[in-house]
Amino acid sequence: MLNHMLICRFLAVAVAAIVAGVVVAAPLAAQRSVAARPLAPSEYLYLWTASADSSGPDFLAVYDIRDNSKATRYGALVTTVPVPGRANGPHHTEHDMPVDGRLFANGFRSGQTFVFDLSNPRAPRVAAQFGDIAGMMHPHSFWRLPNGNLLSTFQMQHDSVGAAPGGLVELTPRATLVRSSSANRAPSSRRDRPYSAAILDGIDRVIVTTTDMDKADSTRNVQLWRLSDLSLQHTIVLPDGPHFEGYRSAEPRVLSDGKTVLVSTFNCGLFLLDGLATATPGARMVASFPRKPGTNCAVPVVAGNYYLITVPAWSAVVSLDVSDPSHPREVSRVTLGPDDVPHWIGIEPNHGRVVITGYQAMKTRVLLASFNAKTGALALDERFRVAGSAEAGMRMENLVWPHGGKGAGIPHGAVFSRSP
Repeated sequence: MLNHMLICRFLAVAVAAIVAGVVVAAPLAAQRSVAARPLAPSEYLYLWTASADSSGPDFLAVYDIRDNSKATRYGALVTTVPVPGRANGPHHTEHDMPVDGRLFANGFRSGQTFVFDLSNPRAPRVAAQFGDIAGMMHPHSFWRLPNGNLLSTFQMQHDSVGAAPGGLVELTPRATLVRSSSANRAPSSRRDRPYSAAILDGIDRVIVTTTDMDKADSTRNVQLWRLSDLSLQHTIVLPDGPHFEGYRSAEPRVLSDGKTVLVSTFNCGLFLLDGLATATPGARMVASFPRKPGTNCAVPVVAGNYYLITVPAWSAVVSLDVSDPSHPREVSRVTLGPDDVPHWIGIEPNHGRVVITGYQAMKTRVLLASFNAKTGALALDERFRVAGSAEAGMRMENLVWPHGGKGAGIPHGAVFSRSP
């Protein structure tokens, strides 16, 4: 009996040692290839740019933002890629650089969307172009699905009454139609024009905001669609707010937990959505910002426990700690010139830098800010400037563009390259 017990104990120890060896060996290999190696900084910045000269083409501008000996100069203009047509109205791009390097960018005025192949970042090209799809017009925002395709919000379509709400369209990266679904049906209102979206594939839902880009209508509605069949399930009415913050829903963003959604409004409110997996979803206002006449709070980004958003009344980009999304708390802001109206922001994949474009005094200017992902602190990147200039940032003026012409550029959508 004793010998039997000793043998069993020996075998148990041996098996444990073997298993331990496997357990130790596998994670070590995994650590070397995967674990926690910080993402490298981006090398290039892409700016989707309108030509202020109506006779010139709109274009994608590429800037070198490498901070090493390989760069000609930090912030040097590399090249530009003109697109067909004139006065397309460059507006939104994808907010993050896709893995496949095919960046979608809409010209909202013309209704044309351009797909840029950025596989060679120093020599990008227009790979595809499209307009109306499935009877719907003027795509606005683009979001990548888990399968690599894109989900796009289309603002409108025509019916027997006139301009009606558009809908959602799934496209391949080569801009071919996969499926579409109209928003022009109950329980949608004719005033609800799909604007932007957030994808919650874990609960088979898509959050869709409904602001009319033509500014003909204003609602407090946010829609909840089912992702699997693109069917409209619920309409959530945002609370009014003491200063009408609930109107003009803008950008929904999924927080770092993958399930919590904050929705910003152009009227400078911030709303937390509740009960998204239930039959009675709702919303409550958790923060608001002052408004400056003629301006809108606009594009936010999420970086870990921080939520960054533009606040024109302060001429600032503000960093909020949203570790408790019911009580966002400001931790930092970067303040620009008094006549600057920041509008679009995008964040580097490693969360080290933020790009800022906007209106009024910064209409032709692009800025970079540094971001501390541990503290949420923002600071203007003073080194990103035209050589010899007294002001930070790049003015897209008084240049001879690589594609020809000298008209000022008006940047809107701005995206960092993927880390090498």
